[in-house]
Amino acid sequence: MATLLYRLGRTAFQRRWLMVLLWAVLLGAVGAGAAKAPAASDDGTSFMPGIEAQKAFDLIAERFPGSSEDGANARIVFVAHDGEKVTASGNRAAIDAFAKEAADAPQVSSAVNPFTAKAVSKDSSTAYATVNYKVGAADLTDADKAALEKTIEQVRDSRLTVEVGGTALAEQPAAGGSSEVIGVALAAVVLLITFGSLAAAGLPLLTAIIGVGVSMAAIMALAGPLGLSMTTGTLASMLGLAVGIDYALFVVSRYREERANGHEPREAAGLAVGTAGSAVVFAGLTVVIALAGLSVIGVPMLTKMGLCAAGAVAIAVVIALTLVPALLGMWPNATLSRAARRRGRWNTPVDNGGSRWARFVLRRPVAVMVGCVVGLGALALPAAHLEMGMPGAESKPVSSTERRAYDALADGFGAGFNGPLTIVADVEGAHDPKAVVARIAKEITGTEGVVSVSAPQFNQAGDAALFSAVPATGPNDQKTKDVVRTIRAERAVLERETGATFEVTGATAMNIDVAQALQDALVPYLVVIVGLALILLLVVFRSVLVPVKAAFGFLLSVLAALGSVVAVFQWGWGAGLLGVEQAGPIMSLMPIFLVGIVFGLAMDYEVFLVSRMREAYVHGDRAPQAVVTGFRHSARVVAAAAVIMIAVFSGFVGADESMIKTIGFGLAVAVLFDAFVVRMALVPAVLALLGDKAWWLPKWLDRLLPRVDVEGTGLTTVVARSTGAVDSEPLPQASTRV
Repeated sequence: MATLLYRLGRTAFQRRWLMVLLWAVLLGAVGAGAAKAPAASDDGTSFMPGIEAQKAFDLIAERFPGSSEDGANARIVFVAHDGEKVTASGNRAAIDAFAKEAADAPQVSSAVNPFTAKAVSKDSSTAYATVNYKVGAADLTDADKAALEKTIEQVRDSRLTVEVGGTALAEQPAAGGSSEVIGVALAAVVLLITFGSLAAAGLPLLTAIIGVGVSMAAIMALAGPLGLSMTTGTLASMLGLAVGIDYALFVVSRYREERANGHEPREAAGLAVGTAGSAVVFAGLTVVIALAGLSVIGVPMLTKMGLCAAGAVAIAVVIALTLVPALLGMWPNATLSRAARRRGRWNTPVDNGGSRWARFVLRRPVAVMVGCVVGLGALALPAAHLEMGMPGAESKPVSSTERRAYDALADGFGAGFNGPLTIVADVEGAHDPKAVVARIAKEITGTEGVVSVSAPQFNQAGDAALFSAVPATGPNDQKTKDVVRTIRAERAVLERETGATFEVTGATAMNIDVAQALQDALVPYLVVIVGLALILLLVVFRSVLVPVKAAFGFLLSVLAALGSVVAVFQWGWGAGLLGVEQAGPIMSLMPIFLVGIVFGLAMDYEVFLVSRMREAYVHGDRAPQAVVTGFRHSARVVAAAAVIMIAVFSGFVGADESMIKTIGFGLAVAVLFDAFVVRMALVPAVLALLGDKAWWLPKWLDRLLPRVDVEGTGLTTVVARSTGAVDSEPLPQASTRV
């Protein structure tokens, strides 16, 4: 592996113009494809096949064709001023006019008048009208939205407060905006401080941006055929940017180190790609394994998100191995520090902050290890109270009309009105379908926690019926979940007595089923990715205990990150500082996605840091000295890489999309814990206690495992053959000013 990458680095350096041209052509080609590609459309793929709510939804689509379940909708809430009623003659006339005009608009399939649909609160202070569209929200034109907004404004001119919920006029969430730019700017500052050179700081940023450009253009080009969403692209750009900067950072840092050792530029580029590039390959593989492993969950959307992000990481790896050495060839001395270019030689310091910190930990390994475990364990405690759900309009800021509509409906009709349950009864083959459906509706009406049940509506064939049940509590309340489970538990008796069956769906039931399915899938997912990564790390480090230690450290950091997410987003501790208006359950997809990404990134730091220790150990250092050597060469760069990732991920905390905001925060704190607590403190403490046993491998297993030579042992012969001898001439004076 190291020899192959060494030759690749030398070739990319020597044929730099060809390599740059190839990447430019690739970027232009995928960019052109993205520009000509049609917009993504909903392909109707089931969100999570196999769960009851999805089966019920599919049954509705089959038995009630054209029921507009997938169409956009708008729920217009009318609230009378203090002491007035919506049923007053003037208010009623305004609402009637709205319903009539809204029904005549293009693409509207129905506009339900609240007075005919009995959608008026008991105290007559609140009413709502539902406008259903023939097409989805993404397919509504600006003219369609403008027509509805104009009709709403006409009602607002009367003495009524009007708020709008639903999907038709919902604003598309922003990915991160200026916060994302701030994250990149902070990354640039960190790179400049780390390298002391504008060129060395700019090169990782440039290559990372090119990689993200290729990834995002490819996603946009494939969005239509594959049904990729904006969230998919956002997560791919988040990870692609973070790892792209980090991978280039490690190659550039090793290049500077090899130049300091006296190697001429092309040889230094080859050695950098052969050594640091090997770590990049295996670090990237761990991230790809974690992201691709999301496909085992069984959620098509999650699979697409994971595979697209894995593709972005793979592109970042290839760029670090090819484009980075090519750009180093164009400015071989510009990436060196000013002091190195001025003196003509830059020597690696025998002692620095990294080595001093390592020696500090080696003197107190037990205290450091206990402190890390206890501290992270305390932060992880809130994770035991994790509640998963799907935050809706209640999580939006109170300044939004969606949130005000949600609150007005809850005040007028009860908290459960915002999360009604949809019941679909399958009465095919029943002797008296109407009587059977009436029996089912009666049983559900008598269920504790259900406040009302609507009149059933049959399909044309008469073999299925739809009705809704409104719980007494809100969509994310534990009591609502109990109501759903109670209704489903009563099904067996009714099915046995009537020969018919029913299923529960709707947004609330879907969220409950998804949360449970993801919770059940978490352990198998962890087994898959941890198992594959342990095998990979076993091959890389040729050690039994080092991979086990890496997995244990990951569990600590990810549980601490989940605990922090629960404390902020579920309990509301400091939520206002992050722009979180309403604390509530954690989005169902977030924990499992966070686990996958954090695992991959945790293994990144493990590979980068421990590979230098392994390299020193293989080349003759004793176990404690190998730890010090590894920290002397890698600690500063790993710390800089972690700060960069934290900066990039923190930028996404400014997103409007709840899932992106939560994942951005979770990833930022996870990197903080993993890099600065686990890898920088716990790892050296454990290695100090293990000593030479850390690198123990049974002889039979040593014979079975392939040798990948991530420490670059095989490069000695290749370098001697390529150069005749290690070049020890001083660095040439730089002709390029930075």
